[in-house]
Order: sequence, then C-alpha cells, then structure tokens
Amino acid sequence: MFTLNADQTAILEMVRGFCKSEIAPLAAQYDRSSEFPWEQLKALGKIGLLGAMIPEELGGSGLDCVTYALCLEEVSAADASVGVIVSVTNGLPQQMLLKYGTPEQQKKFLIPLAKGEKLGAFCLTEANSGSDAASLRTKASKDGDDWILEGQKVWITSGGQADTYLVMARTDDVKGARGVTCFVLEKGMPGLSFGKPEEKMGLHAAHTTTVQFDGARVPDSNRIGAVGEGLVIALSSLDGGRIGIAMQAIGIARAAFEAARDYAMQREQFGSRISEFEGISFKIADMATRIEASRLLALKAASLRDAGKHYAKEASMAKLFASETATFVTKEAIQIFGGNGYSRDYPVERHYRDAKITEIYEGTSEIQRLVISRQIFREFKH
Repeated sequence: MFTLNADQTAILEMVRGFCKSEIAPLAAQYDRSSEFPWEQLKALGKIGLLGAMIPEELGGSGLDCVTYALCLEEVSAADASVGVIVSVTNGLPQQMLLKYGTPEQQKKFLIPLAKGEKLGAFCLTEANSGSDAASLRTKASKDGDDWILEGQKVWITSGGQADTYLVMARTDDVKGARGVTCFVLEKGMPGLSFGKPEEKMGLHAAHTTTVQFDGARVPDSNRIGAVGEGLVIALSSLDGGRIGIAMQAIGIARAAFEAARDYAMQREQFGSRISEFEGISFKIADMATRIEASRLLALKAASLRDAGKHYAKEASMAKLFASETATFVTKEAIQIFGGNGYSRDYPVERHYRDAKITEIYEGTSEIQRLVISRQIFREFKH
C-alpha cells in the first residue's frame, strides 16, 4: 500500500544517513545540556527538511506528506527534540501561511521559513486554555491600522528561539470561538517577550517557553485570514500537525525498540541470551507489532492528505495510537534493559521521558478520542 518510488527511496536514504551521522551522536549530549540544536537545524534546512511540504516556488522542497512523514520518523528516531522542532515549524506555521496567507504574506513570512532561514512557532495554548481552545484570553484590540496584543501563551515550542510566531488572539469578547483572529508576530517586535525555557521531563533540547504580549503592536497586514476566523484556521490545521506528532512518536518508539532488540541479543543470563526467553521475546513481538500498526495508521492519514481527501479522523487515530505505542514501547524497553534501563548511560530512559509528551501536545489522547468518536457519528448520520 505504501511502496515508495525511486525518488522517495533516495530521499529517505539520504535523510536516514544524515540523521545517523549528524543528529543521533549528539542526542544524549543535548539532552543533558538542554542546548538548542541550532547547528543541526541549519543543516536540516540546507537539505530541505525545514520546508519539506512547501512548493518549490515558495522556497520549499515540495515533498508529499508520506515522504515527509517518513523523514520525520528518521529525525525523531535520532533525537526526538529535533524531531518536534522540525514538526512544528513544518506544520502549523507554514501550512497556515500556505493555505490562508496572501501572496504578500507568503513572500514575507513563508518563503524564509521554507528555506530554513527562519524558524516558526504556533501560539494557541494559554494557562487557562488548553484543550478548551475557544476560552483563550489573549486580546487583540484595533488601533487605527494596527492591532494591540495583550496576554500570554504557554508551552510554546521553540519560544524565544523561533523568528516567526502565528498567534491566536481574541478580537471579540461576545462571539466565542468566532471571536478569535490569527496574527503573525516576529521576534524583536516591541512588546513581544519570552520566559525562560521550562524544565521539562523530556525533550530538553526543544525549548518550550511562555510568550508574552505587552502592548505588542501588529499591523493589520500581519492578520492571517478574516477577523474572527483564527480558531477555525488553527483547529483545521491541527490535523496535519497530528500526523507529525504521530511520526515523532513512532520514531521514539522505533529507537527504543531497536535498542532493546540489540540489547536482548547481546545480554546473557542463566547461560542464554535473554532474547531466547519468552518473557523477553514476547515483549519484542508486541513492540514491533504496535510500531508497525502505528506507522500504517499514520501513513494512511498522510496518503489521504496527499490525495486531497478528508483525513481528520485518521490523523487523530494515528496520533492517539502512535503516542500510546511510544509510551508502551519505551516502558517495555526499560524493562528489557533491567537496571541498566534506569541509567542515563543507556538511551532508553531518555526515550521513555521523551515519549510521554506525545500523548499530551497537539491534543491529548482524550481529545483525540473525542475527535474520532465525533467523526464516526458524523459519518454514520450521512
């Protein structure tokens, strides 16, 4: 069903080789130092992975979603922190600008992102507005030809590091979900500031911060779409982002699986390799099966997107199953490693810490189940 052509195979082999030589060897170091991986991102930009699905005429590589998804798995298997940064900048900021931006906005904001010259961030979540996105409080007030933004966003991937921020702000206090508008802000604008990186359980090299708006003045030419359409634009764009997080989760799970498989083939107890014990071999079988099923779900969603078909349900299914697979596989990998798995001298404890967040961001597992069930009932009615 997902046989790759010669071009796709060549791209994937190139990316896999790059990730093994340039990203994977530094993953543990970046995890310990929490250093933002700028050099690796610049290199990924040079090979076209920071604007993977943007058309070539707009500075991107013009990849289909299936090819990009498989490339993202490779990046995430090498280092999940780099994977989420790549997923975010490729996903919501660029896709929103591609679909809803004017030609002038695309030239100013999208092309530098697609070329890898700049990095993008997506600002929706607030302290009191997570899954309930429509309750956001960041406010944008009209002032002549400008908008004045006041408020704060939280848990923003690449906050303080990214150059371009797509921000959802309330422009009408009465209209609820229809009272939110999307704006582009650029790092360095007066009134735009960032908190210190959060001290997180995992993904240490992917900085996550608050983004603060204190009278940030934004020209109306930086408004994306019509006034009041911001939340519709944001939520409709999340489907593609969920494919990205599914592939990140699959990459993490695969890395943990491969480490556990290799360890089981080498480790000996009671005079035999532990891979020969059913208690271990059955774990390996379950891990491999769930990873394969997750990948097929994600690639189905990606192929539907490439075909221009509706894929919201499939993207949520992929994100739900892949993220829960990642936590299952990484937990089992630690069990196979035994006491060594609990040590930072081995990679599986990092994979375990990195995996958990995939069940939370881009919509929690609970939200995915809500989306899936609503789509099922909607299809039944029709």
